Amino acid sequence: MKTLISGGTVITAIDTVKADVLIDDDTIIAIGAPGTHNWADEAETVIDATDKYVVPGGIDPHTHMELPFGGTYASDTFESGTTAAAWGGTTTIVDFAVQVKGESLIDGFDTWMAKAAGNCAIDYGFHMIAGDINEQSLADMDVLINRGCTSFKLFMAYPGVFYSDDGEIFRAMQKAASNGSMIMMHAENGMVIDILREQALERGETDPVYHSLTRPAATESEAVHRAIVLAELAGAHLYVVHMSAKEALDEIAEARDRGLPVFAETCPQYLFLTLEEHLASEGFEGAKYVCSTPVRKEAEGHQEALWRGLETNDLQVVSTDHCPFCMDDHPVLGTQKRLGVGDFTKIPNGLPGVEDRFQLIYHGGVVEGRISLNRWIELTSTAAAKLFGMYPKKGTIQVGSDADIVVFDPGVSWTKSAAGHHMDVDYSAYEGKHVQGRVETVLLRGKVIIDGDEYLGETGDGEYIARDTVSIDH
Repeated sequence: MKTLISGGTVITAIDTVKADVLIDDDTIIAIGAPGTHNWADEAETVIDATDKYVVPGGIDPHTHMELPFGGTYASDTFESGTTAAAWGGTTTIVDFAVQVKGESLIDGFDTWMAKAAGNCAIDYGFHMIAGDINEQSLADMDVLINRGCTSFKLFMAYPGVFYSDDGEIFRAMQKAASNGSMIMMHAENGMVIDILREQALERGETDPVYHSLTRPAATESEAVHRAIVLAELAGAHLYVVHMSAKEALDEIAEARDRGLPVFAETCPQYLFLTLEEHLASEGFEGAKYVCSTPVRKEAEGHQEALWRGLETNDLQVVSTDHCPFCMDDHPVLGTQKRLGVGDFTKIPNGLPGVEDRFQLIYHGGVVEGRISLNRWIELTSTAAAKLFGMYPKKGTIQVGSDADIVVFDPGVSWTKSAAGHHMDVDYSAYEGKHVQGRVETVLLRGKVIIDGDEYLGETGDGEYIARDTVSIDH
């Protein structure tokens, strides 16, 4: 079955051109000047993209569907979360499988594969959280690479849960250097943070705002510096997740200036939310915005630095770290964010965003003049495809690529609200935010799954993506 997308402006990370795009089944087979071919005669479906942008489907390389955390689970299942992602213009996620201490990496990977299989609305892959580094898990890394899981996440935070010490991290990095995989790092000094949290509670500081105040920027920048040193010693590729602090970004920039294969992401919450306006909200409202790394003070200049890093390529990717928990009782999971009433350390860490990212970065980046259209696509699709072994199958519009395509209308203005989103969570982190530009049509491997206000996809449309190792060095 052939589909023609006609009359639009095709935007990739490197090109902006008026063009028609011809799709055969699940693959892009031709791209040409508008109206110069007779493609409409051979296409069963024609999508009119006049005055619209035709862009690669978004890739979100950092989500946590169904993640157990803080005595509950992330409220989005693979079904609900990937459906919401589709509504927001994302056609591929890379979620995190979890190794439980005492079990193997293979066990964790198989558990998460079983959760996702047949339940995803869009394509999906997995990183592996390595929470118990030992000889067996190091050997398992080689096995998982052969199964298309080519990136492994380690934690410098959460002692007693996911935390790895420097020796364990270094051994995992040595293994990654030998097999070509990517080490992803949650870079916060968890030991110091735990002491600061204990001391805050002893002083009676229990409100949500203290989640950020007990995770000062220095605990992030120190850990980023240490991760870079260890990766350089091991000769490994390093990808630092959810960057929030300008001091930590300085460490990334310095490493990249020295030519090291160090990469980093930030997330919309660090670009749009602030401690002053959101985390310090009256009463317990700030719990909505508790995530780690934390939302920081606007007055300290972190947001400005992060936007600048996205412009200069000191930051390569915008992900979401999507990990939603309801403010009030979830119909299945019960109490979530309110587990932390009277004790901020018990608030489940995470917020919703998988449906918001693509359009927020267009508005905050392109509309507000911080980045180009091409950079928007690079940050939300192409760079992740390259870093995590999916390019050029994913992340671009070219002949031979999967027909994961979004028709985006730059002329629509609208207001974000929980009343209109599709994530299984009872609030929006961006409630009332006015934005320009909206997803109109979404194709997943040539199949239209979003058409205006209508969802045409089905549970199980998504396929597992077995990824290659990293394809860029710097």
